[in-house]
Amino acid sequence: MTALEAMSRRKFPVKLVIFDCDGVLVDSEPVVNAVVARVLTAEGWAISGAEADRRFLGMTLPDMVPVIEAQLGRKLPPGWTDRLVTTIKGAMATETVPIPGGLEALRGVSALGLPWRIASNSSHGELNVKFRCIGASDLVAGRLHSFEDVPQGKPAPDLFLATAAAESVAPENCVVIEDSTTGARAAAAAGMMCLGFVPHAVPTAMQAVGAFPFASMFDVPALIAAAPRAL
Repeated sequence: MTALEAMSRRKFPVKLVIFDCDGVLVDSEPVVNAVVARVLTAEGWAISGAEADRRFLGMTLPDMVPVIEAQLGRKLPPGWTDRLVTTIKGAMATETVPIPGGLEALRGVSALGLPWRIASNSSHGELNVKFRCIGASDLVAGRLHSFEDVPQGKPAPDLFLATAAAESVAPENCVVIEDSTTGARAAAAAGMMCLGFVPHAVPTAMQAVGAFPFASMFDVPALIAAAPRAL
C-alpha cells in the first residue's frame, strides 16, 4: 500500500504531525557520521562515515556508547561523550543544510490548519544548533522534543507519546514522519501511523516495520491532506 492510499484509508483524523529531525528536516547526518568516524578511528576503531551511518542511524548517544565500548573492548575515557558532543556541535553549526522540502512540509502542514512538532533522538543543544544553522530557529521554537526529555529515546515509544501529550492529542490521531527503522519502530510502539521518508534507500526496510514509504518531503502536505479531517 502506498503512503497516499494509507492516509486516505485512515480510520482516525489527523490532529498532529510529528516530524523526526535528522534526515527528515535537516541533512546533518553526513556531518555527524564524519565526526563520529574520525573520533572512533582515533580511539582505535577504524570506521568510515558510511559504516557509522549504518551502525548508529537513529540511535541516541547514550545508546551508542555500549556498542562502541564492546567494539573497542574497553571503557571510553572520562568525558569522551561530552567532547564528542562539542565536536559535533561545532561541525553542525556551519555544515548543516536543510533537507529539500523539509521546511516547506512544516509550513504546508501549518497551512492545513494542523499543529506539528519535532521529536528527535538528538539533544536540545544539537537541535538548537542545527535549526540555527539553517535559519529556522523561530519557525521551530516551542516545538522541539528531545530524547533528553523522556526515560528512553527511540525505538521506545516514550518520545512520541510525550510529544503527543504536549499537544493533548491521542496517539491514534498522530502521524509520524521518519527516515529510520528505529524511528518507525518507535512510532509503531506508540500506536501511531508512520510515513517513511526514503529518498534513496530501498523502502522494504521501512515497510517491514510498519511504515508507509514516500520519496519527497515536498509531498508531505498532500499526504496529510488526504486523510479524513476532524469534524
